[in-house]
Amino acid sequence: MTARIVLLVTSPRLPAGLLTSAGWDAVRSAPVLAGAESELTRAVRMAGADVSVVTEGATQALLDAAAAHGGAVWLAGPASDETLARELGLRLAREPGLAELELMYGSWDPPGARLLDAVEVMDRLASPGGDPWKRAQTHRSLAGFLLEECYEAYDAISADDTDALREELGDVLLQVLLHARLAENLPEGKSWTVDDVAGTLVDKMVRRNPHVFSGEPAGSIEEIEANWERIKRAEKTRDSVLDGIALSQPALSLAAKILDRAGRVGLAVPPPLAESQVDPEARLGASLLATVAAARQAGIDPEAALRRATLAYAEAIRAAERPTPTNPA
Repeated sequence: MTARIVLLVTSPRLPAGLLTSAGWDAVRSAPVLAGAESELTRAVRMAGADVSVVTEGATQALLDAAAAHGGAVWLAGPASDETLARELGLRLAREPGLAELELMYGSWDPPGARLLDAVEVMDRLASPGGDPWKRAQTHRSLAGFLLEECYEAYDAISADDTDALREELGDVLLQVLLHARLAENLPEGKSWTVDDVAGTLVDKMVRRNPHVFSGEPAGSIEEIEANWERIKRAEKTRDSVLDGIALSQPALSLAAKILDRAGRVGLAVPPPLAESQVDPEARLGASLLATVAAARQAGIDPEAALRRATLAYAEAIRAAERPTPTNPA
């Protein structure tokens, strides 16, 4: 019977020892070799398997073990030991009778596994010996960058550029990770971690979507939105319907948000009349607010409308800047 060599690949992002049943059968049925000591080699040893670390001549060591025992298992490292796999594959292609080579996945990356990589990279950057710039930042010094990255993601959405959106959302995520990492350095009792951020989000999503997680009837989209608002009000003790609105957002979108919040609870407070204002700035502000209110009544997003008109005007300016071709004499 031809000997069998198994290259056992596992996810470095999962706790060592979380192997499939086929993976455990493999390491218990043949000698196990690895290129270095690791949490996985220790876990496999604790389960009763024989593990040897081979620092040189791994290909020949595997062939020798397979010949002596009818099989051998190689515990691949975090990078899957591609060089060894290629060298072993070429050797067996030249001498196919030596052994059969099998690639086996003992565990897989779960969805979101690369988020763990991102957290690890950010921890290194913001730890001693990492990036001095990141270590010198504060939540306040980073605030403008967070806004800028969100605007760039918005631009990608407006342009229907999903590739750019993927990249820009990564930049937004970078800001989230950096803020969370810096928060670990806050005084005791005030510090928090990225897991606290994620945990708060998970709890909120479950709590505010009972039609998904608690078996409640879903109803219409309007009913789901109303239920979301009811749950949100119960969570947050607020004195006004306007509490919680981001006051730092652009004035046009701020006006639309305030009008929307008032409309949700049936508050019909008319905006100030431009004619009643005493100075030009107040009259202009009142006129703009009235325009926003009219847009809301018409179901138009005033921020998007102004952006569209402004970009069209910018294009007209660019066109006017282009030199006019002269007619040949």
